Amino acid sequence: MINARSETAGTKPAFRDALKSRRCLVPADAFYEWQKAGKAKQPYCFEVGERELFAFAGIWDRWKDGGNTVETCSILTTTPNAVTSAVHDRMPVILDQDSYDLWLDPGMRDVSAVSELLKPYDARRMRCYPISTRINHVANDDPERSAPVELAQIQNRLFS
Repeated sequence: MINARSETAGTKPAFRDALKSRRCLVPADAFYEWQKAGKAKQPYCFEVGERELFAFAGIWDRWKDGGNTVETCSILTTTPNAVTSAVHDRMPVILDQDSYDLWLDPGMRDVSAVSELLKPYDARRMRCYPISTRINHVANDDPERSAPVELAQIQNRLFS
């Protein structure tokens, strides 16, 4: 599973042990969410600061599938902050840089202690803007796919 709800990860069998002892940082410089606009979905880019590098709170696991070892990772999600709530009802947990060591500390096995870190990120440090639907196609692997666009331009293309 790509995402895990932080509020229930400590009690769900699929995530409980990983939250106790297999935490990781998932580096990023942005993330995307889609908002329904009629029949279409409008993608939005979310950033911290001016495209600063940040880390999501992640958990990982390793298991056997037949004879193969499979390693997986999930990003923990939380309730949205003021920036993300206009577009989506969840957001990934973004950790403050000064919390990285605590999050990764193998001695910190108390789920309630690490749960304190699993909160919405400070909305004042984030920004969001609409981007082209080019992001929806993996073949579009260039900087333009996540460049800001004017919503009026998008609506004109959708409805003309």
